[in-house]
Order: sequence, then C-alpha cells, then structure tokens
Amino acid sequence: MTQITRRAALTATAALPLAAALPVAAAAPKQGPVLQNIRRFALGDLEVTTLLANTVTNPADPQTIFGMNVDAETFREVSEAAHIPSDVNQFFFTPTLVNTGESLVLFDTGQSGDGIASVLEAAGYATDDVDTVVITHMHGDHIGGLMRNGAPTFANASYMTGRAEYDAWAAREAENFQANVVPLAKKMTFLEDGQDAAPGITAVAAFGHTPGHMNYRLSSGDNSLLIAADLANHYVWSLAHPDWEVRFDMDKEAAAATRRAVLGMLAAEKMPMIGYHMPFPAVGYVDTRGDGFHWVPESYQMML
Repeated sequence: MTQITRRAALTATAALPLAAALPVAAAAPKQGPVLQNIRRFALGDLEVTTLLANTVTNPADPQTIFGMNVDAETFREVSEAAHIPSDVNQFFFTPTLVNTGESLVLFDTGQSGDGIASVLEAAGYATDDVDTVVITHMHGDHIGGLMRNGAPTFANASYMTGRAEYDAWAAREAENFQANVVPLAKKMTFLEDGQDAAPGITAVAAFGHTPGHMNYRLSSGDNSLLIAADLANHYVWSLAHPDWEVRFDMDKEAAAATRRAVLGMLAAEKMPMIGYHMPFPAVGYVDTRGDGFHWVPESYQMML
C-alpha cells in the first residue's frame, strides 16, 4: 500500500490552481505541401543541378497522351500496379544546369523566361551567369524560356542545338520556334551526333520524339550520366513500356525504337540519367524488367 505523506499532499494541492490557470496550447498551424525544386550533386569534376521549372497536375484522361495503342483495362492495371491513378497525371519540367568549372551550361529552358529565371535564382545563379544554352529539341516546354519580355533571357549566352532538329523546325515555320529560336540563330552552333558541346558533354542522337531530338552524355573521369530529355515522357507509361505510343512523339515508331535502344544501353552500363519529365529530382537508373524497363529513382548514390 502506497503511503502519502501530509507534505506530499499539501504540495500536490498547492499546484492545482497553477495548472488550472495555464492556457491550453493551440495546435500548430499547417504549413501546406513543400516540394523542393533544386537538386545538386557532383559527377566527377562536373557539378550538376536539376531545376524544377514547373509542375502541373493534368486532370485530363492520361490515355489521350500515353499508352494510346493499348486498351483501357491494360492501362488501368499497369497504373494500379505502379500505385498511381489512371485518370490523372502530374507533369514535371526539369532543365539541367552543368557547371564544368570553365562554363555554366543550361540544358533546355522550361516553359517561360520568368519560370527559368526564378529557379536559377533559387539555385544561386542569375540568367546572366549562363554561358551556354543547349536545346535538346524544339518543343515549346523546352524553348519557352529562351526569350523574356521580348529579349533574350540569357543575355551573355551562346546557343547550341542539333542541326537536324533546327532544320526540321525551320521548315515547319512553327510559331514558338519563330518567336523564341530564330532571333538567336546567329549565336547558335549546330551539332551532329557524337560532337562535343563542351569538354565532357557529347551529343547523342535520339531521334523520333522529334526529327533531331538529342540526348547529351556527361563524362568526367570514370563517371557518366545521360541527359535524356524527352526520350521517355513518363516513368511508367513510357519508360517502363517503351512501345506504348505517346501523343507528343512525332514519329512514334522511331521514338519507340530509340527508347528501347537507349534504355537498354543505360541498363547495361548502369549509367544514371536525367529525364526532363521524370518525377523531380528527375535523376535515376534504368533496370530491365520483363519485356520493358523499370525506373529506379536516385536515392543517395550521387552523394557518395
């Protein structure tokens, strides 16, 4: 039996009025979701930064864009197996910044000048710091940030792109191309497959998504990484199933063949890639799985 002394009882009783007088703590306010938009890591002597220029929830039926050549039930089953909804999609737009030590190279520019300027600032740079802008292909969400308020967004930059890509869009006279790319043509260098954009940065033809769509291989010492641009536009509905048709692929048969070839190479070499539309931070690896592939997001490999 526990004995309660007179002193203990008096002490407990004296504390009761103080406890009763204390205010009830209010619940901490919710802060809302947070999505980081900068991921920076070293690749040998190169410093690589992925920049989330924008992300958009698209409530339209995803199968009007992805998996256009498969039945709805297959699309639903594949989506459920990957734990993603089959009736909505989240789009990511991720340019890549590479600091070579000699120059600051930006791959693609997002949808707008304001968007890319904002995320560059978050990464610690100004648009005037960019020395070279490399355009992987001429779709609007890659060239939209080239101009800002009628002037070049990157005042001190030179520009590079694939010759086949430039020529194909020049023949089309597309509005975005005329407004954003043509004014910069005099400062542009045109690349062929296998040419270097800068030391350690090599153009790799990946035609199909567009007529001259280019990937870029980064190399430093024993380290390599592929900037894959729009090789695959979704980590499940395109990368995992490379034969699924994507509305944005201009030559769907060629795009599927390119996906298989490049993804197979990445899996065989265990080389990381950056995918412009992969979930941010857009860095990961590719494994083979059955007749297709599997996206393995980078965890801490780039920290080692």
